[in-house]
Amino acid sequence: MQQKRTKSLVLAAGLAAMLTVAGCHKKKIAPPPPPAPPATTAPAPTATLTATPDTINAGDQAVLNWQTSNATDVSIDGIGTVATSGTQSVHPTQTTTYHLVAHGDGGTADATATVTVQAPQATPPPTETGIDENAFEQSVKPIFYDYDSYSIRPDAQTTLQSDANYLNQHPNLKVVIGGYCDDRGSIEYNLALGENRANAAKQALVNLGVSPDRLRTVSYGKEKQFCTEQNEACWQQNRRAQFTLDQ
Repeated sequence: MQQKRTKSLVLAAGLAAMLTVAGCHKKKIAPPPPPAPPATTAPAPTATLTATPDTINAGDQAVLNWQTSNATDVSIDGIGTVATSGTQSVHPTQTTTYHLVAHGDGGTADATATVTVQAPQATPPPTETGIDENAFEQSVKPIFYDYDSYSIRPDAQTTLQSDANYLNQHPNLKVVIGGYCDDRGSIEYNLALGENRANAAKQALVNLGVSPDRLRTVSYGKEKQFCTEQNEACWQQNRRAQFTLDQ
């Protein structure tokens, strides 16, 4: 009997030892995987819109210029879908606010520019007689510009001085200054260049004593050509500021 009890104790002790060893080699549970990094957010679009000039007389034009970034679709109210950046000439008949909307993967941006249209002022009856267009054209000569430039050349300074002398002697005359370009380059680029040329001529006359309220500018870009041959002599004729009576 004693021998059986001893044998049972030995078996129990062995079983306990086996369970202990098995417990020691129990497989550990792997930790959970780290959370996934947040998705990258697309950059938000940006947009700017300007109008030059922002105040015009009825019948004149302005040039819209816009820049966007991170945009895939850009539109301007009243114009429609446009490139992500560029220029556009406009001829509003009344004060108009242009609204640009730029859409991109990161959201939407917008910008506005207002062109103020001044009502035409009543022209007082002329107080001098004997001035007609032929006499005006004989006395007030155009000036010419270098390629891709609106800087007043030295030879134009002499012409402008003569033009200013005539206009100062006839203070009731009003003048339209037209900016012209040769036919190279885009329509939009030449409209902006023609405007700069007309404004440069106007400022030169103002500096020579002509009242600015007698001078009105307009850009014809490359729409009206004085010469249509494809050579430098012809292109030079088209790069000008032309003076006409403001009827």
